[in-house]
Amino acid sequence: MGSVADLLSSNIAGRFGKVVPQVAVRSKLEHGICMEKFWIVKAGATFTDTADRYGDFEQWTRDALGAVHCDVEVLDVERLDDECGQALPDPAKCRGVVVTGSHAMVTDALPWSVRLESWIPELVDAEVPFFGICYGHQLLARAMGGQVGYHRRGREIGTVEIQLLETCHNDPLFRPLPSCIAAHVVHAQTVLELPADAVRLASNDFELTHAFRVGPSAWGVQFHPEYDAAIMRSYIEQLADDLAAEQYDVPALVDAVRETTVAREVLWRFAQFVEGGD
Repeated sequence: MGSVADLLSSNIAGRFGKVVPQVAVRSKLEHGICMEKFWIVKAGATFTDTADRYGDFEQWTRDALGAVHCDVEVLDVERLDDECGQALPDPAKCRGVVVTGSHAMVTDALPWSVRLESWIPELVDAEVPFFGICYGHQLLARAMGGQVGYHRRGREIGTVEIQLLETCHNDPLFRPLPSCIAAHVVHAQTVLELPADAVRLASNDFELTHAFRVGPSAWGVQFHPEYDAAIMRSYIEQLADDLAAEQYDVPALVDAVRETTVAREVLWRFAQFVEGGD
């Protein structure tokens, strides 16, 4: 069996299609295998009642990622608005980045969101593994030259079926998954136009782009792999009055909610990708 440095160099070469000098890998090993941090960017907070019962975006995301062998740190976007608040980390210090969902809208262009939008291309250019969920998915698209806006058919919410496209056959996160998966969704805005070089990975009858990849290691998913059935039901309950006004059958939405273990696996697979596996 080869050395750890040999294995790491081979893994990274396999992921990005280029050879990483072993001296660089050994340098990281000498100073600790993971000098960089795994960042969860918390792009907002859930409903108070939902948080009291089930936690919040960063906790759900951390749980779904599973075991990782480097420090995981949460960056709350509310701190980015403070004059003395937290700075966005240098891409060289990022092992991987997840941007969570949010109750904000990408087109509102809030100050913290604009800062994130300017930071994302730096991460993509540096090939830092990136995973955007719902809001993070849309922000990745816009940051890389796509367009985001309100969905012409309104809101998509509940547990839905999503079809994986043929492009998933060569994708590190999606290729082992079945061609149709159940996933939890709640969104009013959507990616209206993908970045020029993006690869669409998943869709359904309502949403054209439920997942895409840009570059070798940046993904966006419109669905919520971090939700479980209880969280999804809580969202429907919290939005029940609005949904009824929009002519949704709220009891039917609640009844249709089920666990989505395969969709959840996508976040775990992202963590494995960050760790150097496949």
